[in-house]
Amino acid sequence: MVATQPIVILPENVKRYVGKEAQRMNILAGRVIAETVRSTLGPKGMDKMLVDDLGDIVVTNDGVTILKEMSVEHPAAKMLIEVAKTQEKEVGDGTTTAVVIAGELLRKAEELLDQNVHPTVIIKGYHLALNKAQEILKDIAIDVNPEDKEMLKKIAMTSLTGKGAEKARDKLGEIVVDAVTTVVDENGKVDKDLIKIEKKEGASVDETELIKGVVIDKERVNPQMPKKVENAKIALLNCPIEVKETETDAKINITDPAKMIEFIEQEEKMIKDMVDQIKASGANVVFCQKGIDDLAQHYLAKAGILAVRRVKKSDMEKLAKATGANIITNIKDLTPEDLGEAGVVSEEKVAGDAMIFVRECKDPKAVTILVRGTTEHIVDEVARAIEDAIGVVACTIEDGKIVAGGGATEVELAMRLRDYADTVSGREQLAVRGFADALEVIPRTLAENAGLDAIEMMVNLRAKHANEGSAAYGLNVFTGEIENMVEKGVVEPLRVKTQAIQSAAEAAEMLLRIDDVIAAEKLEGKDKKGGSEDFGGEDTNL
Repeated sequence: MVATQPIVILPENVKRYVGKEAQRMNILAGRVIAETVRSTLGPKGMDKMLVDDLGDIVVTNDGVTILKEMSVEHPAAKMLIEVAKTQEKEVGDGTTTAVVIAGELLRKAEELLDQNVHPTVIIKGYHLALNKAQEILKDIAIDVNPEDKEMLKKIAMTSLTGKGAEKARDKLGEIVVDAVTTVVDENGKVDKDLIKIEKKEGASVDETELIKGVVIDKERVNPQMPKKVENAKIALLNCPIEVKETETDAKINITDPAKMIEFIEQEEKMIKDMVDQIKASGANVVFCQKGIDDLAQHYLAKAGILAVRRVKKSDMEKLAKATGANIITNIKDLTPEDLGEAGVVSEEKVAGDAMIFVRECKDPKAVTILVRGTTEHIVDEVARAIEDAIGVVACTIEDGKIVAGGGATEVELAMRLRDYADTVSGREQLAVRGFADALEVIPRTLAENAGLDAIEMMVNLRAKHANEGSAAYGLNVFTGEIENMVEKGVVEPLRVKTQAIQSAAEAAEMLLRIDDVIAAEKLEGKDKKGGSEDFGGEDTNL
């Protein structure tokens, strides 16, 4: 008998996991990620402190921030983090919900794999359940008038509850609704980039304010300039107010001292002409994206014009939207028609830094929320909460549909999906049931995080939904009672739920499809990374 030589296809430093081993490894990674953020869910969720390798600290309970800041090695875990990032980009809130549901779907899939149900059967069942869930969501959604500011405020406050901004949620809810409704375009769409969030510590969260205009973290270029300009006529320049250098390298030889004086005078005249041009247009405030020459500053100050230089491009665009000004690339083209208007432009000190406030714009299509807080970490967390609230209010205005919060929607979905499962033949029925059970992780987690008896709460919730025939009954975590969430004002945009469930299901399906993981070892090797090359098995490095 001839001894056969083993054939080596993959190089030595490559690890391979096949079949059930690969699936279990990916499922475990997904579940670990979900468990990490699960305790932050809901109004009673806890916070996480994240410290990076430079020692910078982030304290937050915002799911996507936690996952972005975590240093994750495992490829399957990274895929789940993408779910949170997509949720954040599309709707701005519900990131924790999406990841927790994905983790629970993977847990249910693992139970089915243990019963020898094939992954493709589970995937098909999940797909059927997802389509049915989207149908049910449309059916139980409640129509709202995008102009109903009271309802929009409730939606904003639901999003703000449980975050660092909770104690000032009444005021912040109003600010967010006011900001979003101001920047809605004629098609009913909201460009969230037009709401600028400027952060400054040193005051309480209650002092957060909405400026119907733009706040710029700069100061006037010259102390001789006026600090405050009323009835401002604003010029936006995308060109420097200084002598242009020649395009090519040039050398000027001056042999006569008189010529030198003439040359300097000519430069001064060019700068004076530029300032005269600005003055002639009627502008009394100038925002310049480029530099402003010292001499130009002197002439502008003499003319009583407030000028700011090196303003960011994004801020220039917001100023244009807020004041109605046109951004000019050549001072010679500046006309009175290009100027924007604002009631008052002033330089004010905030937390020891000078900032330029452009207020009282007539019809601003860009606004600024100046976020305050006692410390840097509080300001950052309040700003994150406000961003989430802006996202949900924008969704509601665009779609005009909401669903009940407090776990009510998930319990109703689970109940109806179980009924639907009875109509599905074959083993897919098990997967549909698994999907229904997985959705209940949301109300169960809300109860656990509030220190309530999760089993008792789930039994009461199911009974209420079965007997009352209403999809609005959810868990009031503050009282521990089952109440009508719509009447209580605990509501969320339909899009937050549809996107969260869809992202979670698709991520779970993608991970279940993988039956072979081929991974090259990290270049650093074992010595530096302590086992990072083996991202599977018991020692899952996350």
